[in-house]
Amino acid sequence: MQPTLVSPGAEIDPSWTAAHSPEAAAELSAAGATVLVTLPGELDAALAAAAIYRWHGARVFVTSHRAEVAQAIEMTDTIKGVRPPALTRRALA
Repeated sequence: MQPTLVSPGAEIDPSWTAAHSPEAAAELSAAGATVLVTLPGELDAALAAAAIYRWHGARVFVTSHRAEVAQAIEMTDTIKGVRPPALTRRALA
């Protein structure tokens, strides 16, 4: 399930279901809904919220920080084990 990043003010698909808490996102995602969240405008808050909501199953993110949020979502997916790491290194110590 690839995430979708949407700019504020862009057209929202009516089939997407908005979640206003991580718990609601988890419930809606478990029910099979495509979960939409609107992230805060401040960068640090947007990154934290994106990671938490992605962990709970959100798939559509409304944000003005698209590149940064995409990286946070990829990191979250990697930690959760749903995508392979972009780069692996082996310690030789």
